[in-house]
Amino acid sequence: MSEPRHQALIDALGAELVPVRRLPPPWLRTLGWLALVAVFAVLLFARYGDAPMLRRWAGAPDLAWAALGAVFTAITAAWAAFALAVPGRSRAWAWLPLPSALLWVAASGLGCLRTWLAPDTSVATLHQSADCLVFIIAFSIPLSALLVWLLRRACPLRPLLTALQVGLASAAASASLLEICHAVDAAATDLLTHALAVLIVIGANAAMGGRLLSRR
Repeated sequence: MSEPRHQALIDALGAELVPVRRLPPPWLRTLGWLALVAVFAVLLFARYGDAPMLRRWAGAPDLAWAALGAVFTAITAAWAAFALAVPGRSRAWAWLPLPSALLWVAASGLGCLRTWLAPDTSVATLHQSADCLVFIIAFSIPLSALLVWLLRRACPLRPLLTALQVGLASAAASASLLEICHAVDAAATDLLTHALAVLIVIGANAAMGGRLLSRR
């Protein structure tokens, strides 16, 4: 190939290149996703107020610790998902939500050991437990969809692991939002329903989000 033809080929290939905009850092993208969670929280507070939730927390601090664990699990799992979507980042990011998830689970379990009901609560009926399940799954759908859409702009080399973090973040955020209007104490049936809802959300994201994130 002569030098002029070689240079013409380089020029032609270079003309087709599209500049790639650098993605914001994972922590900043996490804040963008949390903005939607905040919108949902504002709407729920406008409907239910914060007084019942604060009375429940004052009367049963384990509920407050469980809510705190859920909030931080949502934040750290979303952050881990965005970090794992960046090529070259360590798999160790997947462990970021573990401490807060342990707090969430442990504090939730403490509620079964109490001998008194938290203020403004009752023991969950089957219908109320079903409502909690529907609430967590319903709110997880838009939260998961937004996370997957944001993550597809990156290049997740571990789509399944990233999708698991998406499911955990969405389920934890939904459980946090439920606390605003959750007039049910931490009885075993209610906690089992929450656990089932979280597992459904994580499993659905692993099945669907993993495939969506791997499509190129």
